[in-house]
Amino acid sequence: MKIYTKTGDAGKTSLFGGERVEKNDIRVEAYGTLDELNSWVGLLRDQEIPSTSNLDFDPTIFKSIQETLFVIGSQLASDPLKPSPYIPEFDPEEVTILEREIDRMESRLPTLKHFILPGGHPSVSYAHITRNVCRRAERLVVSLKNIPSEKPLILVYLNRLSDYLFVLSRFWTEILGVPEYKWIPGTRG
Repeated sequence: MKIYTKTGDAGKTSLFGGERVEKNDIRVEAYGTLDELNSWVGLLRDQEIPSTSNLDFDPTIFKSIQETLFVIGSQLASDPLKPSPYIPEFDPEEVTILEREIDRMESRLPTLKHFILPGGHPSVSYAHITRNVCRRAERLVVSLKNIPSEKPLILVYLNRLSDYLFVLSRFWTEILGVPEYKWIPGTRG
């Protein structure tokens, strides 16, 4: 099978089910941003984060997140009026997994009292960038809410994933022993 089909050369693409839409259609923007998010999660997965006795980190969650993003993307790439039996269902347990990880990491972090400025270490910055892409994907999926077949758990998952990524950035700051930059209005430096 050739990678190029030439069917998109005029600026259109097909949803699962065959409907042709413009490549800048909000649905394509949404699942395209999920694809971008998946790539950023892959970059997080590639980070070498040390494990310490009280701040253990298990990177296998990233594979689960990436697979879930593929499920969500395939649902968004489907024609909402022609459901396909080949599109996997979203497992609500994935939200619970993220919540468990958020709670576990937060229990080992100092209480958050200020907004946090991204940075401190490249891996921490990657986590913040990934969170921002996740929020953009979430906003685009919100734009699809008027389409009756959109599943509300997709929004719940993306919202929880962005929370997870924020807590992850703080957790990595702790593990890596780098400063957490607090935003305190009226101060410089």
